[in-house]
Amino acid sequence: MDTLDWPHGAIGPDRIMGVNPRLVLPTLRRLAGEHKLFTAALAIGTLLRLITSIGYPGALWFAGDSYVYVGAALRPEPDLSKVTGYSFFLRLLLPFHSFTLVTGVQHVMGLLVAVMIYVLLRRSGVSKTWSAIATLPQLLDGYIIEDEHLIMTETVFTFLLMIAMLLLLWRPRPQWWTAVVAGLLVGAAAIVRTEGDIMLAVLPLFLLLRGWAWKTLRGWAIAIVFTVATLVPYGGYAAWFQSRYGSYNAPIYSTTMSMGFYLWGRVSSFANCAVIKPTGEEAVVCPTQPIVDRDPPGNYIWHAPYVHQDMDSIGGPVSEEGNRVLTDFAIKAILAQPVDYVKTVVKDVMLSFGFPRIGYPGSGTTYYYNFHLHFTGTDPATGKPISLLPPKNHAWISPLVVPKNSAYNDWVNYGHQAPGVVHKIFAAPIALYQRVVFTYGPLLAIIFLVGLGGLFSVTARRRGKGIRSVTSVQTLTSLRLHWRPRGTTMLPWVTAVALLVFPTAIADFDYRYLIPAIPFACMAAGLAFAPRRKAPPAQSASAAESVESTVPDQVA
Repeated sequence: MDTLDWPHGAIGPDRIMGVNPRLVLPTLRRLAGEHKLFTAALAIGTLLRLITSIGYPGALWFAGDSYVYVGAALRPEPDLSKVTGYSFFLRLLLPFHSFTLVTGVQHVMGLLVAVMIYVLLRRSGVSKTWSAIATLPQLLDGYIIEDEHLIMTETVFTFLLMIAMLLLLWRPRPQWWTAVVAGLLVGAAAIVRTEGDIMLAVLPLFLLLRGWAWKTLRGWAIAIVFTVATLVPYGGYAAWFQSRYGSYNAPIYSTTMSMGFYLWGRVSSFANCAVIKPTGEEAVVCPTQPIVDRDPPGNYIWHAPYVHQDMDSIGGPVSEEGNRVLTDFAIKAILAQPVDYVKTVVKDVMLSFGFPRIGYPGSGTTYYYNFHLHFTGTDPATGKPISLLPPKNHAWISPLVVPKNSAYNDWVNYGHQAPGVVHKIFAAPIALYQRVVFTYGPLLAIIFLVGLGGLFSVTARRRGKGIRSVTSVQTLTSLRLHWRPRGTTMLPWVTAVALLVFPTAIADFDYRYLIPAIPFACMAAGLAFAPRRKAPPAQSASAAESVESTVPDQVA
């Protein structure tokens, strides 16, 4: 295939995908030889994940969330505060009773995300060097590796979305079956993480806008087929949730009852009762504490009395009535203070690009995002003890029987191993590595800017070949940015922005939200180096006459 003529040229077989099942090893050797830089990066990423798995047998845990997912895997049921689609993944692996297998599969998913980025960039005509460079954050970021080792949703969520994007972008015009499969994957992603809800709107819109598909019946049909496919897993989960918790007053599309709780936290960072003028139950939940004394929303929602003790009479914040009151209040707060809302969201999104990383929304939260040599430690800000072990005196999924269904017993029942094992000879190097090698905030900002290459052209004078020529002073100083729409898709860039902004807009900023955004931002940055698509050559008048003269009279 001549990538410069795509999408106007014919689609031919891609060398990187042409693998004969009977010649797997020879094919892999050939591919490794043809793609040496990416192969080296992939090998290093694999080694880092292997060291992690040996250093921390089993899995790492995030307080609260991990316990819900494991409990729901053992005793399947939807949860009021978060979707438990990730628990289906855990239940699929339950017969093996191994958290090492779970994290091993997640590490493989992380590597495959990098492979998909590389394959799609190469198919788009990006050079091997730039394609390999675009995968480095996904392969080598210490925080991404640590998150893959957590019993958390980000890895599976990112993997599902990346497969869906690969299917939708593989050809200029998606086929029917790719639209169906991609829709099923996106719908599944949305019940793994609620942040995936935004993609239920972004992707159908993309299908309509790409190539002006909205002007054709086929374009609308593909978008509709995709949307219907997303509703299969999403609608199935919503129906399950409604059968367990629903009532006539709850929206039929609800998958949790915590939307109001988190949205209240978002507006708590600027809500001014004198401006909002709430009444009735909404006046009770309006925070009267001085704004400067309020913690970041990600911390504030867990101890603010307005959404705990003061809501006990209506069932608490995560209940049908509590969700309604908090959602109505939050919407009124946003309408009354729209500028403050936008300023707060922008300010928090910008934390993604800051350096150094700070303990936001609290040092106790970010403590879980690092490798440690012990499963017990101390909050560096408050001095309070922190345990990375599941508690023995609390249950998250019904029946709430302690200690039978405690988080600790769920761990043991699922993994058939005691928690808290650390092999320091392997754990120490990866813990040190993570604190040095990750996607620094300013670097992420550059990646997002380069990702605008779908609208801008990046040029440079490069002498020689290989990585040294790319990183040489002469090449870097010759970089130039030009307004020149290249025709490459902006979907990865829009996806990265949506995954970064959406959770911050409805809850709060969290460094964990960077995990799914980074690979899509890197793919977008890689596409900035794709060759420009050539318009089909204009047909000459003589050629047109020649073609016209060959048409038989009876056909004409």
